[in-house]
Amino acid sequence: MDIYTIIFLALAVFIFLRLRNVLGQRTGNERPPFDRAARNVLTGAQDNNNVVPIPGAVIDQAPLAPTADVVPPTDRWKGLAEAGTPLALGLDAIAAQDSSFDPRHFLSGAKSAYEMIVLAFANGDRRALKDLLSSEVYESFETVIKDREKHEQKTETRFVSIDKAELVGAEARDRAAQLTVRFVSQMITATRDKAGTVVDGSPDTVADITDVWTFARDITSRDPNWKLVGTGSAQ
Repeated sequence: MDIYTIIFLALAVFIFLRLRNVLGQRTGNERPPFDRAARNVLTGAQDNNNVVPIPGAVIDQAPLAPTADVVPPTDRWKGLAEAGTPLALGLDAIAAQDSSFDPRHFLSGAKSAYEMIVLAFANGDRRALKDLLSSEVYESFETVIKDREKHEQKTETRFVSIDKAELVGAEARDRAAQLTVRFVSQMITATRDKAGTVVDGSPDTVADITDVWTFARDITSRDPNWKLVGTGSAQ
């Protein structure tokens, strides 16, 4: 072996020993490499806005403890209806046919509809009423509006408050769901003739009003809106 071969062999051994010291050796007890993508899937974390979460579920983990969102059947309509009552059973029947049914959301919308209908009726706003009433109820409302117009009368109505809106009836029949609501409100209303003389009500008196209205919708329809199908009053 010439001198150059010996020098190259010595240099190769030197480089091998240096790499061994820097990189270390595998012993069989090493921790697996950290999988950042897997961490993100398990924790929901994202490194940047370009990371797309992977759908799916983590398996072989202990089941989660019940949360406050899991409502026992007996408390399903808590604050709206007592368990086992006809009202609760009616709400159950509607929910069984419409998984998106939320009676609390309905009541919030019903209060708004109640005020809109009362004011539209007072103002003779047929267009607004047509969107909110069934054809039968609309016809009865329009009859009163026409009578006022015939006698050149105008009605002034102003809400002071809606004190209560509570469910008193619920029913699912065939494709139709019906909900009956009792509204307790305070309003000022007066009807004036052509000369401006008050012929009904009072522009200065707050009246306590209790109305019982029934709303309905076709559960199979894509239209989520409810329409007024019946009206009544209570003392």
